[in-house]
Amino acid sequence: MDDQGMPQLTGQDVVKTVTVPLVIRPVAVTDFPQWAPLWEGYNTFYKRVLPPEITQTTWSRFFDVAEPVQALVAEHDGRLLGLVHYLFHRATAMIEPNCYLSDLFTNEAARGKGVGRALIEAVYEQARLAGSTRVYWQTHETNVVARRLYDQVAERSGFIVYRKQV
Repeated sequence: MDDQGMPQLTGQDVVKTVTVPLVIRPVAVTDFPQWAPLWEGYNTFYKRVLPPEITQTTWSRFFDVAEPVQALVAEHDGRLLGLVHYLFHRATAMIEPNCYLSDLFTNEAARGKGVGRALIEAVYEQARLAGSTRVYWQTHETNVVARRLYDQVAERSGFIVYRKQV
């Protein structure tokens, strides 16, 4: 565990299945200038515009040991190619924590090179290290490209998401 209570990634986390040498690692405070455009790309994809205070709060949560939100990035030659955000939470049907993969995004140039898969696999490893037996996420039904990957690395649960702004 590092000083933020997050399990340390090892040499195994240098992904060998991608077409470029890739390192998956926890986000660092110094990554903000490269993380922010990835985050903006993610939000743009989902057609949402967030006020700066949400971005700043999200960013600060990654470095607050009291927060359950974690972030990993995919890096190649000092350049961030993708991000993944996830969190652990309790559930009523299990003793061990659930791992929710909240956000996953790779820049367009990195797509199809295994970056998204590597980020998902890294979350799986973090979940195992935390004692979680399940990682889950949701995506929009129109996200056809990502769903092709998701169908390879996980199974569809069949659940339908309902929500209401209150």
